Amino acid sequence: MALATAFAAVACGSNAGNGAAPVPTGLHGAHAGESAAPPQPLRAGERFVDLKMAEAYTPKPPEGGGTDEYRCQVIDPGLTRTVFLTGTQVTPENVALAHHAIVYAVPPGGAAAVREQDAKTPGLGWQCFGGTGVDGAEVEKGEAAWVDTWAPGATETLFTEDAGFKLEPGSLIVLQMHYNLLATDGKPAGSDRSAVRLRLTDGTPQTREFETLPLDAPTDLPCAADESGPLCDRAASIADVTKRFGEDVGGTADRQVQECGQSGPKPGDVQTCDHEVPAPMTLFAGFGHMHLLGRAIKVELNPGTPNAKVVLDMPQFDFDNQRLVKLPSPVEIGPGDTLRVTCTHDAGLRKRLPQLSKLPPRYVVWGDGTSDEMCTGIMTVSPRKS
Repeated sequence: MALATAFAAVACGSNAGNGAAPVPTGLHGAHAGESAAPPQPLRAGERFVDLKMAEAYTPKPPEGGGTDEYRCQVIDPGLTRTVFLTGTQVTPENVALAHHAIVYAVPPGGAAAVREQDAKTPGLGWQCFGGTGVDGAEVEKGEAAWVDTWAPGATETLFTEDAGFKLEPGSLIVLQMHYNLLATDGKPAGSDRSAVRLRLTDGTPQTREFETLPLDAPTDLPCAADESGPLCDRAASIADVTKRFGEDVGGTADRQVQECGQSGPKPGDVQTCDHEVPAPMTLFAGFGHMHLLGRAIKVELNPGTPNAKVVLDMPQFDFDNQRLVKLPSPVEIGPGDTLRVTCTHDAGLRKRLPQLSKLPPRYVVWGDGTSDEMCTGIMTVSPRKS
């Protein structure tokens, strides 16, 4: 039976890093480990809540095959009053296995569904490709909100503004760990006992609420000119993703093409998508995420207009140095504005990276595996009334 709470509180301290912008380091490959950034102390009114997995977990691939597992585990921070989450730091114990992590906040209305999912799943936590894997946490019951992302090189980013993610009494945290087993051909290879630190404050009536606005673009990267094989066919590649991760993830490639207003897939190294801003909000920061074939990622506000502005620019994407990047100053956006995300991938990297060089060539589409790809600008925003 899964543990009702897969994390246990440990002594408070400080090991969070700073939020410096990414430093291009050239060709990326194996994980480089954690940042050596110095810790940041608590600020006035803040406190740390440190949690750690109750026991070590040994990842295993899904039944459909593949070399990746997404594992979700529930954390009960024991909240008895409303607080604001002003900083989060995930610390994987085994960085050789950890591809990335996402921290979700589940409002009280969705807590029962999360606990039920945990209780009915054997072992520690549950497998969760795509999201939290909890069907019962709908919007009306309390949908899980994406509040933080860890990837190699990421550190805690602190904002000078009075803002944070609002957590009400009874809220839960779900930590989704993406484990990568490419180095061992999908076989179990060691365990992981990750930890997560929450930086909390009680806030004031003036404290602004953060939200996460993900901006995705399709990935349609054909095999290189000198490559061939059955997975170089787009449909075959999508079928393979579906087999490994299920219908929802498998349908993402075609769904993104439609959502981006494209008449069909546009195979190539560069992919882009325009997103209309749905409501008035303030843009504070951005985080660009791709996988091992990523070369560059950029998010632009109102491209091609006199008011155009680049709000996130990573011209030399480094998988081992992914961090949330604060804007020099907050930017006000709203209906009528457009945010464009653009990603550049390079199929030629496949032969040069130890993790990918032994795999068969493939037409790369959006998928949850390390050998698949993603293109997403993860923006930190705060809604405003006007």
